[in-house]
Amino acid sequence: RSSQQGADSGDGSPSSAAETPSSEDFSLSLLDTNLPAEAETELRSFIAKRLTKGAMFEGMGNVASVGLSIPEYKVGCYYCRFQQENLLELAALESDINAPEYVVCFLGGSEKEDTFRLELDKYIQSLKINLALEQKNLETYVNPYLRSWFENAICPIQRVVQLFQEKLAFLLHAALSYTPVEVKNADERTEKDISRFLEAASLQGLVQEGTMTSLCIAMTEEQHKSVIIDCSGPQPQLHNAGSNRFCEDWMRAFVNGAEGGNPFLFQQILENFKLKAIQDINNLKRFIRQAEMNHYALFKCYMFLKNCGSGDILLKIVKVEHAEMPEARNVVTVLEEFMRETSVA
Repeated sequence: RSSQQGADSGDGSPSSAAETPSSEDFSLSLLDTNLPAEAETELRSFIAKRLTKGAMFEGMGNVASVGLSIPEYKVGCYYCRFQQENLLELAALESDINAPEYVVCFLGGSEKEDTFRLELDKYIQSLKINLALEQKNLETYVNPYLRSWFENAICPIQRVVQLFQEKLAFLLHAALSYTPVEVKNADERTEKDISRFLEAASLQGLVQEGTMTSLCIAMTEEQHKSVIIDCSGPQPQLHNAGSNRFCEDWMRAFVNGAEGGNPFLFQQILENFKLKAIQDINNLKRFIRQAEMNHYALFKCYMFLKNCGSGDILLKIVKVEHAEMPEARNVVTVLEEFMRETSVA
């Protein structure tokens, strides 16, 4: 057993946190919570069982349904075990040091918190870096940080949808095409929300890293400048922004979903948006491979680009990916000419 400490969080959604050593001989000591006493004891029992089974890995969050004595009866619980960053390094150097460990729990209405597990992992990572054991730090930083988990980790995408409304199509287009974006005259939270939305809506991690880097360079070097978002008025004003039918269709899905005000729905729409974009890229790449030997397949490529609604972006992505493949590059060049002639006509 080692000396115990822990931490809390909330914003209307209950939460709890405690410290735990990694061996089976441990005890959980409550640091802070906004749960009723009975529910806190039940949650502590749930966490203790998980720890005994060795089912919790440092820094990796999990989501499970937990039965607690609160009106919601079953709630979704995100829980993550971690050590303070500087003590983690110290313990690695000196094996005899038994650094205190913590478990943070965020509770919501359902297991849908799994939709935001990666975002909550990042939220905990920031806590690991800034956490200090002094009570002063706990009161001034740790507790307020944990209590605002829902607003800061779950709601940014919802806030961006509500702020941009129909102008969201321009934001989706910028994210999909890796166009640089500059935000002006915005408060810190709005600027972070927009940045988070652009990152979440991009295909980062879903297309090859080399493709993404080349796209970023290509978009930065293109004649048109960065998209400028001016937040000085009640509605953001966008300059140098582009859009297409694909992004406008998905914008309507977001705006229609805004009536319910459910952040989990927005996240699901965003995942579906990226999934459809990836499917379209893969279809186009398949058509291009066929078109290297078949003129009819070349026409299929052209019709696909015309009808998919995002031909402008898809063509740029495949152009970068096929830059080192002579046959495919020739097909892309022909498609570019066709598309250019069509847009002029």
